[in-house]
Amino acid sequence: MNKKDIQELFRRFQEALPEPTTELEYTNPYTLLVAVVLAAQSTDRGVNIATRPLFKIVDTPQKMLDLGLDALKEHVKTIGLYNNKAKNVIALSKILVDSYKGQVPSTRDALEKLPGVGRKTANVILNTIFGQPTLAVDTHVFRVSHRLGLSQGKTPEAVEEDLLRIVPTEYLPNAHHWLVLHGRYICKAKVPRCVDCLIRNLCPYPDKTLLR
Repeated sequence: MNKKDIQELFRRFQEALPEPTTELEYTNPYTLLVAVVLAAQSTDRGVNIATRPLFKIVDTPQKMLDLGLDALKEHVKTIGLYNNKAKNVIALSKILVDSYKGQVPSTRDALEKLPGVGRKTANVILNTIFGQPTLAVDTHVFRVSHRLGLSQGKTPEAVEEDLLRIVPTEYLPNAHHWLVLHGRYICKAKVPRCVDCLIRNLCPYPDKTLLR
C-alpha cells in the first residue's frame, strides 16, 4: 500500500469513528490496567462481565490488596488463566502502593516492570490513559496490518515498528483502536466482512469475501 492509500485509509477510519477507544470498561487508570492484564488471551466482553461487579468495590490498588487474592480469584474465575492473572494483579497493586503512591506510572519502563504487564499492555495504557502515540499490536492489529499490506513483520514488535513508521502522524493517537475494531468486527480471521468494509477498494488482500 502506497503513502497516498495509507493516508486515505486512516482518513476514512477517522471519518467513520472520530473518537475511538478501548472496549474494555474501566473507571480510572488503575482499573484499566487491571482490565488489560486480565484481558490477555481473553475477550474484552468476558473481562467486562467479570470486572463490572469487581470495579464497583475495587478501584484502587489498596482496595485490591484489602480484597485479597482469594476474593479476587472468585471475581475473575470465568476469565482464562485467572489464577496467574489474579496473582499478577495483587503483585502489581502492591508495587503501585509501595513505589508509586497508588498511581499508575506513565513511562514504558516502569509499566513493563509490573507483573503481568508486557509491551502490548504498556502500549494500551500509554495510549489510552496518557495520550501517547503508541501502537499495541494484538492479534487483530497483526492480522489487519498484514492483510492491508501495512507490514509483513513476523512478530508484534516488527509490525509495531512498521506501523509507527508509516502511519501519518496525525492519525497515530487513534490508529491502534481503529485497527483493533476493524479486525474485531469487519476484517475477521475466518470470514472477513469485505462487503461491509469502508476501505475494501484500497485493500490488497486477495481472498476478499464479497458476498454476505
